[in-house]
Amino acid sequence: MRISVSADERTGVADEVVRELARRGFETTVHGALSETERDDWAWASEAVARDVAEGRADQGIVCCWTGTGASIAANKVAGIRAALCADAATATGARTWNDANVLALSLRTTSGAELTEILDAWFAGRPSAESGDRANIEHLADIERGR
Repeated sequence: MRISVSADERTGVADEVVRELARRGFETTVHGALSETERDDWAWASEAVARDVAEGRADQGIVCCWTGTGASIAANKVAGIRAALCADAATATGARTWNDANVLALSLRTTSGAELTEILDAWFAGRPSAESGDRANIEHLADIERGR
């Protein structure tokens, strides 16, 4: 699986996310402060990840900033992206199951190494629900993006 990752600074779990993805055998593309050549501001870094996912260069994305909020907002501005700010495994499971989230947003300030492992376990184990009501919600999001 191809995962695009960004952080606006190399603090907290920023580098650990990349190491953990490699340990799990994922191919990663890095943006923002994780890259030597890119702008590291959260809006730009998160947009780069979201575009990788939306344009098919990555299967999923992970965006990080101090609170995770700005990163999730920026990623969600890209059509086709459903970014979810997850502070625990239960939220990550729900985001994947009911929201078919394709970008995980994390707080560099509050996510511990142990929580990171639990969140990633839940995120990658999660599968989008096939229930008609859940699918209708996801389809409606696409309609909203198209202005319908």
